[in-house]
Amino acid sequence: MGAAGCGASAGVEEGPGPLRISAIPDVDPSDLAEREEAMAAYLADELDVAVEYVPVSDYAASVSLFGTGDLDVVFYGGLTGVQARLRTEGAAVLAQRDIDERFRSVVIAHRDAGLEPVEDVAGLAELAGSRFTFGSESSTSGRLMPAYFLGQAGVDPEADFAGAPGYSGSHDLTIDLVESGSYQAGAVNLQVWEARTEAGTVDTDVVQEIFTTPAYADYHWVGAPGLEERFGGGFTDRLRQALLDVDGSDAEETALLEQYGAGAIVPAEPGDYDRIEQIARTLGLVG
Repeated sequence: MGAAGCGASAGVEEGPGPLRISAIPDVDPSDLAEREEAMAAYLADELDVAVEYVPVSDYAASVSLFGTGDLDVVFYGGLTGVQARLRTEGAAVLAQRDIDERFRSVVIAHRDAGLEPVEDVAGLAELAGSRFTFGSESSTSGRLMPAYFLGQAGVDPEADFAGAPGYSGSHDLTIDLVESGSYQAGAVNLQVWEARTEAGTVDTDVVQEIFTTPAYADYHWVGAPGLEERFGGGFTDRLRQALLDVDGSDAEETALLEQYGAGAIVPAEPGDYDRIEQIARTLGLVG
């Protein structure tokens, strides 16, 4: 059986060393660690290799550490996945959650900000002149796509807000900053917003959803080049299949899917993220 661990793998490793997995730090660190440790344990059992969860400090670190060969499998957002594959020749798209085929962002606002719910992208024009925060600068759902839709509404995020936009670093922090009144509005991942409202950890008498964006492709797992050399021929396909086999057929898999906010893990292709890459190039977020 494989072994899973955080920061250092269990026991003395020989041969290829552990499979090092990570994820962009888009939510509370303790929640993220719990989820990724569960995935590490699952993959260790399925693949019969040691698996180690390696936390990263920010989105950019997940891309740079993948590029230097210090991470083997990363659960990326759409933009960071594109960045990682552009910088790391031979990186492979492995899979995505079912919710990532048509993902969405939410624009939220403090109820004292005087901002009203809008029905279409054009309505986002009301955000001009507000104090606004994104999530991480490299977030797909917390920065890239909201900035794109704001642009479609005629709002330049670099010029039309009341001061420079904020970059909170995570969706949870964006919600907290809007709730506290530090910012009047912000953009967050729909999944995180729904989870927070369902859990009652955001006061919806203070913060309201004012717009849900059109859909786009987002999160996905990316595997590093060189896995075949380290773990044997066919390992990338085995890894991909292990992810796709998470179907909720037992209690462990059901719990794992719940931690990822998904109903299933499904196939993904590089072309699924072409639109993300095109928008990122337009906004100068990839070279």
